[in-house]
Amino acid sequence: MKSIVPLVVILFCLFFTSFSKATQVIHLSPSAQDMTPVLAKALASVTESELKIVLDKGIYHFKPDYAKSGYRVITNHGNGVKKVIFSLEGFDSVEIEGNGAELVFHGQLAPFQFYRNNKVRVSDLSIDWDIPFTFTSEVLAVNSEQGWIDIKPLPGNSYQVKNGQLLFPNVDGFNYEYLGSSLAFEPVQKRVVHGAWDFKSKPDRVQKRENGVLRIHEKLKYYPPVGSWLNSKGDRHNDRYAPVFQVRNSKDIRFDGVKVHHALGMGFLFERSENIEILNSGVLLKDKRNGTRVISSTADATHFANCKGDILIENSRFENMLDDGVNVHGTYVMVESLLSDKSVRVELKHFEQQGFEFAAKGDEVWFVHQPDVHRRTVNEVTGVNRVNERFIELSFKDSLPSQLQVGDLLENKTWNPNFTMRGNSIGDHRARSIVLKTPKEILIEDNHLYSMMSCIFMRGESFYWYESGAVEDVTIRNNVFENCAYSGKEHAVMYITPRLGKSFDSTQFFDSNIRFINNSVTTFDNRIIWADRVDGLIIEGNKIAKVVDETKPPLHPSSPVFEFTNSKNVELKGNRYIGDKKQLIKADRRSSETLKYDGSMGTK
Repeated sequence: MKSIVPLVVILFCLFFTSFSKATQVIHLSPSAQDMTPVLAKALASVTESELKIVLDKGIYHFKPDYAKSGYRVITNHGNGVKKVIFSLEGFDSVEIEGNGAELVFHGQLAPFQFYRNNKVRVSDLSIDWDIPFTFTSEVLAVNSEQGWIDIKPLPGNSYQVKNGQLLFPNVDGFNYEYLGSSLAFEPVQKRVVHGAWDFKSKPDRVQKRENGVLRIHEKLKYYPPVGSWLNSKGDRHNDRYAPVFQVRNSKDIRFDGVKVHHALGMGFLFERSENIEILNSGVLLKDKRNGTRVISSTADATHFANCKGDILIENSRFENMLDDGVNVHGTYVMVESLLSDKSVRVELKHFEQQGFEFAAKGDEVWFVHQPDVHRRTVNEVTGVNRVNERFIELSFKDSLPSQLQVGDLLENKTWNPNFTMRGNSIGDHRARSIVLKTPKEILIEDNHLYSMMSCIFMRGESFYWYESGAVEDVTIRNNVFENCAYSGKEHAVMYITPRLGKSFDSTQFFDSNIRFINNSVTTFDNRIIWADRVDGLIIEGNKIAKVVDETKPPLHPSSPVFEFTNSKNVELKGNRYIGDKKQLIKADRRSSETLKYDGSMGTK
C-alpha cells in the first residue's frame, strides 16, 4: 500500500496540471499619449489561453497609426480592411476589468473584436471618440422655394468646405462622399423633432457666409425647422465602419457597466454567439444636458444575428442612436441553384450580409418553399463550401425536398435565441426600440420605451434585409410606452408587419402567439397596435391614455387605435382607454371572424 499512495498522488497532480489553465494578466495604466502600441506589445507577449486585462482608472487614447490592420467581415457594416485595437481572437477566456477607465478612440478604428472565445467578460468602462463621425449644425433659416438652408456648425465638429462641398469628419484624410442621411433634433431635449423625416442630403453647392454660417443649396421634400439641430452621418457606403464591440463565434458573454458614447456603426454586435448578457450598460450621450452632440452610435445600439442560447439585456439605457435599440434576428439565404439531390448553392442577398456565416456542419436548416411562407422541411448540414462572400454551397444529410426550387429560402433552425429584456430605457433615437425576429421565447418587461418609430417591431422579411424570424412565443408586459411613433412614416406602438417578396403568399399567417399585457401607454396619436398576418394575439389589461399637447399634435388623426389584417384569434379584454378616438378597432373580414372584444374600451 505504501507504494500505491505516491503513485496516486503523482497521477492526480499530472491530471490537475494537464487540465488546469493559467490566466495571464495584463495590467495597463494611461501611460502614453497613444496607448495603441503599448497595448499591442502587451498582447503580443500573451502565451496563455486565458487572458485578463486590468485597466487602472483614467483616460486612455487609442490612435490608428500603429493599429493592427486586416480584412474583416462584419455583418450589417462594410466589409474591408479595418484597424483593430483590442484584437482578441481564439482565447478560451477573456476578461477586461475596466475600473472606471475612459477609452477615447481617434479616427477610423474597430475598438474590440472578440472572435472564437469560450468566455468573455467586460466590465466598468466607457467608450468615446475625440471627434465624432457625424456633423451637427443649428438651422438658422430655410427657403424651400429657392431650395436652401442656412446652418451654423456646432462646436465639436470637424469639417471643411472645399470646391463647393461640405466635407466631414475631416479626420486622417477621410471624408464622407456627401452629407448623407440627415435628421433634425430638438436642441434642448436632444430628441428627434416631432413629425420629422430623415432624408438623404447630397447638396448641389455649399456656400460660406458671414459669421461661420453655411448655406446648403439643395431641393428637398422635407426641410428641417428653424432652430432645430440638423445631424448628418455621411454616405451609406461608408457610414458603418465597425461596431465598438464585435463578438463572433463566442459564448458565455457578459458586459456589465459598459457605456458607449459614440460608435462608427453599432454599439454591440453579436454574430453566431451563445448565451449573452448586457447588464447595467448603455449606448448614450456623455453629456446630454449640456453637450452639442445628438448622436451616440451611428447604427443600432445592440444587434444579434443568428445567436442562440439565452440573451438577457437588463437595467441598461440606449439613447440617441441612428438606428434600432435592439435587433434580434436570423438570416434568410436564397436558393441560387440546385447542385445535386443533397446539395445546393445559396446566396446572401443583402450587401451587408456578404461573408456572413449562415451555417456550419451539424446545423439544422429550415426550407421555406415559395409561395408558402412557413418553415417546412428540416435537414442537417453535412458540409459547407464558401465559394466567396456572396455564395455558399451547402451539403445535407438527407435528400433535398422534392419541391425545392430556385428562389426558395433557407433559415437556420439551430441558431435562434431565447430573448429577455427587463428594466431598460430606450428612446430619443431614430427608428425602433426593439425589433424581434426569433421563434423561441421572448419576454419584454418593465422597460421604458419612447422611440421615433414603433417601440415593438416584428418584421421577418425576404426583401432587402433578408432578416428571418417569424415569432412564436412573445410576452410584452408591464412596460411604459411614452409618445412613441412620433416621426417618419406611419407606425404604431407595436407594429407587426411581415415583408415578403412578391413570390410569397401575402395572405398566410406569419407571426403567432403574442401577448401584450398590463402595459401603460401614453400617446399623442391614435395607433397602438397594428398587426398583419398574426395567428394568436392577446391584448389584455393595458392602460392607454391619449393626451392633448400642442407641441405634439397627432400625425395621423384618422387612423384606428387597433388595426388587424389577415389575422385570426385576436382577443382584446380588460383594457382601459382614456381620450378621444375616431375609430377604436379596424379589422378586415378575415380578422373579424375570430376577433374577441369584451367592450371594455367603449364602442368598436
